[in-house]
Amino acid sequence: MMISIFIFMIAGLAEIGGGYLVWLWLREGRPYGYGIAGSLILVLYGVIPTLQQFPSFGRVYAAYGGVFVIMAVLWGWGIDKKTPDVYDWIGALLCLAGVAVMLWAPRNG
Repeated sequence: MMISIFIFMIAGLAEIGGGYLVWLWLREGRPYGYGIAGSLILVLYGVIPTLQQFPSFGRVYAAYGGVFVIMAVLWGWGIDKKTPDVYDWIGALLCLAGVAVMLWAPRNG
């Protein structure tokens, strides 16, 4: 379980970090090197989720979506200095609960 969480976190950092660099390049006029670096990181992000041991692509990506929401809220708070409100935290916790159900609920097959 810890390896799965670690892979999700690395994927989240790659997606958010890569996207942020592209954002800085296109929206805030940073040098094109930001865009290139961000794009390369986003390609790496496409590979990272394949390291998960879960057999279902759809389930892995759906669960990752919940992790992404949580990480995006934390990124906005830590990097963009936008303090999440109570609804951001409630939404993030609901996503976390959804991820847990999707990945670790007992199944018969």
